[in-house]
Amino acid sequence: MAESKKDGIKANSHKELKGSQELIDFEKDRGIDWLLIVFLFAIMAIGAINLYSASLIAHSPFYIKQIVWYVAGCILMLITLNIDYRLFTSHATWLYWGTNALLLLVLFIGRSAGGSQRWLNLGLFNLQPSEFAKVVMVIAFAKHIYDNDKEIYGLKDLIKPAFLAAIPCALIIKQPDLGTAIMILIVLATMLFAARIKWTTLVGIFVSVSAMLPLIWNHLKPYQKRRIITFLDPEKDPFGSGYHVIQSKVAIGSGGIWGKGFMKGTQAHLNFLPEVHTDFAFSLWGEEWGFIGAITLLALYILVVYRGIVIAIDTNDRQGKFLAIGITAMFFWQAIVNMNMVMGLMPVVGVPLPLFSYGGSSVIVTLIGLGLLLSVGRKRSYFKA
Repeated sequence: MAESKKDGIKANSHKELKGSQELIDFEKDRGIDWLLIVFLFAIMAIGAINLYSASLIAHSPFYIKQIVWYVAGCILMLITLNIDYRLFTSHATWLYWGTNALLLLVLFIGRSAGGSQRWLNLGLFNLQPSEFAKVVMVIAFAKHIYDNDKEIYGLKDLIKPAFLAAIPCALIIKQPDLGTAIMILIVLATMLFAARIKWTTLVGIFVSVSAMLPLIWNHLKPYQKRRIITFLDPEKDPFGSGYHVIQSKVAIGSGGIWGKGFMKGTQAHLNFLPEVHTDFAFSLWGEEWGFIGAITLLALYILVVYRGIVIAIDTNDRQGKFLAIGITAMFFWQAIVNMNMVMGLMPVVGVPLPLFSYGGSSVIVTLIGLGLLLSVGRKRSYFKA
């Protein structure tokens, strides 16, 4: 009898020890997703090459400045991926209101350029708070979805998320920067869609937005209306609002299969194609490297998105999962909108191609966001059931 009791205690001790060992195994660092980093560095390398060609056109060393931003962004990505992502979500409220304060500050003391007031002059560089709002809103929404864990979301459950999105988007539209505001809304809608929304609610939203379109149209600025009209019929004003899109399509089409060769793009280098370092960087790449070059770049973006989806699927922590979904959606939608924009399949809304178009704030924000994604990937076994 005593021997049987002793064996039972030993078995229980063994079971407890095994359970503890399993817990320790779950808490092991899964390591860095090196495949994702390789794809990111490939995009940055191609971006630097493309900007070298664009720099000769614009007679400005954009590629040197971009490389500096790449280095700074990679350092911040390295720091971010080594920080537990839950530290960011736990301070989501402070990040949210701090970003809104910066967006409000832009409206009073922001630097203007090209008819928009979007930047804060910090001396060494210009900060664009609307870019940082993208990743901050992803953090805020991941925290909100985590705190309001529901099997499926109804219309009432979307009131608070709508309010959270409305404040920064209204401030960004005021700059005006309609493209960034739309991008934030698309990314947040993707996160909510992944959280599951009742189909009746989706129908209601669609009907409501459709009914509001005339009101939205009346509140658009003249240049924004021209962009939409140009998208529908660019040939209507070939030397005005339709010029950029027409020249972009000509440049991409003239690249053929293999392209015209590095720094040999006639549309770009003869100044027919504008903004080759920012909005139309992909057009320059398509002209000089052709269909093969364009497909290669597209494949790299698809691979980054694929790695992001894998991380989101493998994550067992709800806030980590939606943080991964949001960051991946941000990267995906920016790439999709920019590429379709320069091919005339979407209106020109000034959305940069991630890590490819020139821009310090865009590069920094994208790499910080990807650092968060890598952080989720490292810790995705922490909460395994």
